[in-house]
Amino acid sequence: MRLEAPSPRIGKGVTVHHPEHGIGRVQKVGKRKFAGSHGDDFAQLYFRREQLTLIMPAQDLVGTVRKPLNARQAREVLDYLKRWDGPVSKRWKARAAANQAAIERGDPFAYAEVCKGLSQLESEGALRHTDRAHLNRSFEFLADELAHALDETPDSARLLITEALSE
Repeated sequence: MRLEAPSPRIGKGVTVHHPEHGIGRVQKVGKRKFAGSHGDDFAQLYFRREQLTLIMPAQDLVGTVRKPLNARQAREVLDYLKRWDGPVSKRWKARAAANQAAIERGDPFAYAEVCKGLSQLESEGALRHTDRAHLNRSFEFLADELAHALDETPDSARLLITEALSE
């Protein structure tokens, strides 16, 4: 089961998910010069969790951002997190590369797999620095998205994730 959410129509006030920054909102759409261009369309996005404003060409958003999860999809991700029992590489380099690629895809089901796999390794006391960074990043991205979809606080979403991991 994978998320197949199309890129949203970009307009002021639209909420989006960016694979590197999580949930954000389009603050402004307009024309702006980029690297000598003659006034390309741009979108200004704001990411509250990171307190980050990102301005980029609107054409670059199409393949980058997607619609955030809805409540039904968020519950599917939590169920998936509870039951996922996939393999976790014991080779740290292969594991780090696979986890980085999964996070970069921006897929909440991939975030769930990274969280679950690394949480299992953590319980065995086998996390490296890179593993810890991937666990924290995937956990925060997942919490950000679930909080938005379920209209919960980030702390409540983190608790939902922790409960799902312990089942």
